[in-house]
Amino acid sequence: MPCYRCGARQTDPVRGASPWRRGVRRETQVLVCPDCQRLHDLDLDTCAGCGSAALIRRLGEVECRACGAVRIAQADGPVASCSPPGLSAEVAAALDRVLGRT
Repeated sequence: MPCYRCGARQTDPVRGASPWRRGVRRETQVLVCPDCQRLHDLDLDTCAGCGSAALIRRLGEVECRACGAVRIAQADGPVASCSPPGLSAEVAAALDRVLGRT
């Protein structure tokens, strides 16, 4: 899954904690790369109880990692593609290389 702001994709992780951050934006779980984390306005959803942006979404619920509040996620709307432009061509080229296609 790429960074929702810039489209950067994660590379193989090194040992230790990942520098990437999870968040919820418009009821959808997103990843934020280390570079975009430096921005002050990430436009992430926040907890109604404590105001923290440390939210995760799972199985129809949104949970605040700061205070533990859990709420039912709003119904999913139409699914929009979150793939950055050119990603499908890049994936196709990688598959061709790996599978030896010309």
